[in-house]
This record gives sequence, structure tokens and C-alpha cells, in this order.
Amino acid sequence: MLPTAESYLRPEVIKQVQRLDLKARFIVEGFLAGLHASPYHGFSLEFSEHRKYVPGDDPILIDYNAWARTDRYYVRKFQAETNLACYLLVDQSSSMDYASGERMTKLEYAICLAAALGYLMTRQQDAVGLITFDEQVRDFLPPRSNRRQLTNILGVLARKPAGKGTALAHVLHQTAERIRKRSLIILFSDLLDDADRALEALHHILFRGHDLIVFHVLDEAEAHFALTGSLRLEDPETGRVVAADPESIRADYLARLKAFQERFRQGLEGQKADFVPVDTSMPFDKALVSYLLNRRKRF
Repeated sequence: MLPTAESYLRPEVIKQVQRLDLKARFIVEGFLAGLHASPYHGFSLEFSEHRKYVPGDDPILIDYNAWARTDRYYVRKFQAETNLACYLLVDQSSSMDYASGERMTKLEYAICLAAALGYLMTRQQDAVGLITFDEQVRDFLPPRSNRRQLTNILGVLARKPAGKGTALAHVLHQTAERIRKRSLIILFSDLLDDADRALEALHHILFRGHDLIVFHVLDEAEAHFALTGSLRLEDPETGRVVAADPESIRADYLARLKAFQERFRQGLEGQKADFVPVDTSMPFDKALVSYLLNRRKRF
């Protein structure tokens, strides 16, 4: 049975988001506001109103049509179109459908985390869109700022099962080419693809002028490897099966995972992007607030 859209707006998720104290809310809203572009960074201007001309005003701002009608000088006031456009990129490949124990799958966790961020952004009337993918882009919802958009996004995610393989780099290159207006792009993925090609594609997104946040979503067992007994490990995307003794491989596994994450962290943070490792044991508010606090310290 497929989950409903409402199931991703879980009471515990809403409570965790609502439990953000005033300081944390200020950080969240300030962070998002800081990503809103000014007219000096390529965003267009929107006409606001007229006001009377005073000496010292730039003559180029005089509205001569208004002068012709009134025989008075008026200047045009403009405001920046500052509403942020955000795309939530959700990896729906088969590896995201994994869960250890009774916890939610990586995909379910990613969807709930995306819902929490979408909720925060729609509260301040930012436009949110969605891209889902596995070997290719499966859904593309352009950003909207109306109240139903988050429900529409979750409705798409709820009806789409996880795909089979992964073509992360290919999808990211497509995304970089398709999204023309400078936006905030938030990726939720376990990044189980070729690291070199994935980083190259993420740099393509940054080269196009977008802001980028990568949430590296792992299962609790993948993140901490607190497994015991004989293991039979199966790759959900290739079907390959490997028998393993967790005690003998734990140290090497954790070292490789740390090196993998550090590679992405250095490759992204050097470009003013963010790499955020999370796992399914982390409360959503902790994942969000700790990230936002760390980001504020860096910039």
C-alpha cells in the first residue's frame, strides 16, 4: 500500500518543526532571506510606485509619461523581486528504499525532511518546486508559492515508488541546464553513484549561479554500522550479494564512509555550497537546526 501525502506531514515532523525556538526560527528565516537575490545579483526589478522628484534623484528614473500627464516630475520606485525559487531534488532510486529495523526508509526520511523545509519556505511565501529522479528525471513541478503546492509535491512523492538504478550525475547536469533562473537547489540523496562524476555535476549547478545544499541521507545502520552477527548484504540496484562479518570490516567501512563524505564536503564547501550528512535516527529539528547554526558560523 502506497503512503498518502498526509502521512509525510507526520505529527512528529510538524511538532519537531514547531518546536524550533525563536532563535532557531530566526536563523532559519534569516538564512532563507539571505539567499534572496538583490537587483545587483542578476534578479529583475518590479515597479513599485511613483514619488515626487527631488534634486539629487537620478534623472534616468523620471517617468516622462507621468510628466506629460501632470506637468510634474515623478520618479519611478522599484523593488527587487526577492521571493526565492527553490527546487527539492529527491532521489527515488532503489537504494533509497532501504530501512534497518523499524525505522523509516531513507526515501521516507528524505521526503519528511523536504516537507519540513518546504513548510518553512512556504510560510514566508517562497516558491517551491520538485524534481524526482532515479536513472532519469521522473517528475518536474515548477516552483509555486501558493498554499497547495506543498500538498501537490507530497502527493507526487507519495504515489511514486522508488526506482531501480541511479544516474545522479546525468540528472544533475540536466537540472543545471533546465533551471535558468537563479534558485536554491536542495538535493536529498544517498549519493550512491560515481563520486567524481557527481561532484562534477554539482559544480555545474554552482557554475550556473544556483545556491546548493546537499543532504546526504543514510540509514542509521549505514551511518554507524552497529551491526552484529553474520551479514548477507544485497545491493538493491545491481542485485549483487556479499556475505560479511561486521566486526572485521567495521573500522574499514567507517573510515571509507568518512573519507567519502569528506570528499563531498571539501568539494562543495570550497564553492560556498553545503554538505549535510544526516541519518534516519536524527530528529528532523536537530538535523535542520544544527545545520543552520553551523552554516551561520561559516558565513
